[in-house]
Amino acid sequence: MMKGRKDAPSDWGCLSGICFFILGLGTLLPWNFFMTAILYFEDRLNTTAAQNVTSNSTMEPPKDYYFNSLMTLLSQLPLLLFTLLNSILYQRISEAMRVGGSLVFILLLFILTTVLVKVPMDTDRFFSITMATIWFINSFGAVLQGSLFGLVGMFPQKYSAIFMSGQGLAGTFAATAMLLSIARDVDMTSMALGYFVTPCLGTLLTLLCYLLLRRLEFAQYYLNKHAKYEAGTTDELLTAESAAVDNGRLNHHANGSVTNSPNKDVALQEGDVDTTKQVFVSVEQVKKSQVKASVIEVFKKIWVMAFCVTFVFTVTLSVFPAITANVKTRNPGGKWERYFICVCCFLTFNLNDWLGRTITTWVRWPRKESRIFPLLVVSRVVFIPLLMLCNVQMQDPRHLPVLFDHDAAFTAIMAVFSISSGYFVCLSMSYAPQIVEAKDAETAGALMTFFLALGLSIGALLSFLLRAAV
Repeated sequence: MMKGRKDAPSDWGCLSGICFFILGLGTLLPWNFFMTAILYFEDRLNTTAAQNVTSNSTMEPPKDYYFNSLMTLLSQLPLLLFTLLNSILYQRISEAMRVGGSLVFILLLFILTTVLVKVPMDTDRFFSITMATIWFINSFGAVLQGSLFGLVGMFPQKYSAIFMSGQGLAGTFAATAMLLSIARDVDMTSMALGYFVTPCLGTLLTLLCYLLLRRLEFAQYYLNKHAKYEAGTTDELLTAESAAVDNGRLNHHANGSVTNSPNKDVALQEGDVDTTKQVFVSVEQVKKSQVKASVIEVFKKIWVMAFCVTFVFTVTLSVFPAITANVKTRNPGGKWERYFICVCCFLTFNLNDWLGRTITTWVRWPRKESRIFPLLVVSRVVFIPLLMLCNVQMQDPRHLPVLFDHDAAFTAIMAVFSISSGYFVCLSMSYAPQIVEAKDAETAGALMTFFLALGLSIGALLSFLLRAAV
């Protein structure tokens, strides 16, 4: 029985909630800002390549760096790698070092990216530095995301929803920043310079919010409560064992006092064996209630949800942004051409992905035990040919016909594609911990995070094949 239990303090001004929202926003800023800056990167690579051609040489087409596909791959592989290593890394490095250190390095890498906007260099070197920056930024981002998921898990459930909401709006935030940069109607270099300053400020704000969160009385209550949890569990186990031992001693003396036969010693020995078997039953029950199931046992229960989250992200990352960012407007030449990809691709995807995640707050269909659920997830594969048959224009000649050349058709397909992605991902991730016992929910969450990363990586690899098939 707990004595003198202290009630949790109130979250004054919802400061903890605001901090978690900004922390969620900050975890996905790196990926989204690089992804929505595709126009700048492609212009930088193509323009520099054209400038290297002398007036006496024959003009050759710019080199195809497969920037979209490589950027997606190098963004998701670190997530998969650090998901595998988290059990080793997280036990050896403190949370403050993981979160604070990751944010500092992400900030420094974003500053480097901003400085490179004004530094002239050949395309190969610029491409190599950019790819290395993407790899390291997303490596630190993977550590940051895993650490913050563990942190928010110590708080009431509504704070996890706030954190996820911040993550869902990260893409919209990046797309809006790019839209405002384009609206300034300046050259590409000035536009990119203003654009990359934004994540620098955003990452700095995220770091300040983390430092503030650790000092809030509300947050300290739950952090201290979690720190004492394992000690409390150990005390419970020791108390049960001590009670069983005391009970055994009483039974032993009772047996000794009533046993007056010539075979007293034998009777006592037999009584001790029976008593030992009985008095430690409560201890074994306590131990069993605390022992978590193995990873294999948990996987057998959640494998359907693990398949669903893997398949959803495989389909999504196979075409977004590698294919969708190369769709061209039906009316080139005007101002709309500058806004087209930002609005119809990135802003449409991120807004509707967030909408799909939000819908699950009110609607949860199909149920987790329904066979329709995995069938609906698999049916999303239809979006791959639909998007490939839009007006995708790359440097190489098309191998497929264009069936959906209208801007509205592409936008409508993107909207349904992104809503279904956010909806099914959120359902899969929330259903998995409900399938297992409460003590195994953390293991289920870790497994789902791994399969989420696996789906992202498979989708990124598949994008190379689909890009070549267009």
